[in-house]
Amino acid sequence: MSEENKNNMQPSSPDTKSTVMRERDLKKTAANQTVGHILVKVMVYTFLIIMAIVVIFPFYWMINSSLKTLDEYRAQVPTFWPQRVMFSNYLEAYNAAGLGKLFVNTMIVGVISTILSLVITVLSAFAFARLEFKGKNILFAGLLATMMIPGELFTITNYGTVTTFGWKNTYTVLIVPFLVSVFYIYLLRQNFLQIPNELYLAAKVDGTSDLKYLWRVMIPLSLPTLISITILKMMGAWNSYIWPRLVANDEAHRLITNGLRNAFTETTGDVNYPVQMAAVAVVSFPLFLVFVFLRKYIMKGVSRSGIKG
Repeated sequence: MSEENKNNMQPSSPDTKSTVMRERDLKKTAANQTVGHILVKVMVYTFLIIMAIVVIFPFYWMINSSLKTLDEYRAQVPTFWPQRVMFSNYLEAYNAAGLGKLFVNTMIVGVISTILSLVITVLSAFAFARLEFKGKNILFAGLLATMMIPGELFTITNYGTVTTFGWKNTYTVLIVPFLVSVFYIYLLRQNFLQIPNELYLAAKVDGTSDLKYLWRVMIPLSLPTLISITILKMMGAWNSYIWPRLVANDEAHRLITNGLRNAFTETTGDVNYPVQMAAVAVVSFPLFLVFVFLRKYIMKGVSRSGIKG
């Protein structure tokens, strides 16, 4: 027998055996980790799919109901797809509720209030972030304290004020009372504080005015937060219900939210729910588009405002 065969027939050393066993244990551990990772992913995605179905189902049911006849809608056994698709419900909803006028009124209030609110928010946040004046911290703390007061408590005093001024049933009453938002001022101030103060001091040395520095430096650097504030303000104006219902419920100044109320009552006194659902779907569609296409700006703006430095 050759020397090479003799060497192959010799028993392995203890070090070789321990190395082989260690490699086997590592492979087994890696396999277990891979299986565990896959199971965790399956559980996470299953949970997310279930929650997505829970969230999406009301919207699906709204669209499904908007395409049904009134008799099918009232059937004891609900159908998950209309037996007879009624696209005419959308045209009827547009004509019955006067959605064109409601959209115009809401856009007027939303655009004007958003622009004015942005101006106030930017100037206030800049003052609290960069300017130095007596009582700044106390004043800012007082503003933050107002956030703990329920908004319903302001309704009575605001109603008395606008009634005294004779603003009822005007666009002014829908715009002016809610131009100042302490939350938006706080959000933007936190974002302004992230910008190094050395830039401001260097600009002052060069003779740059505060407004020019604000326009050329701070606003471009804080654009994601400003976009977030714009979106949230427009959504708030679009969804407002109680205040417009209280102070401007005439037909000329009625907004979308309170304009849909009692707009689809038939002559018998029954509500035509499919037509009402069609109107709600039309009104919800712009907000759906805003969320789909601009959600990243909202998240980015809010996340950036929560970090200083």
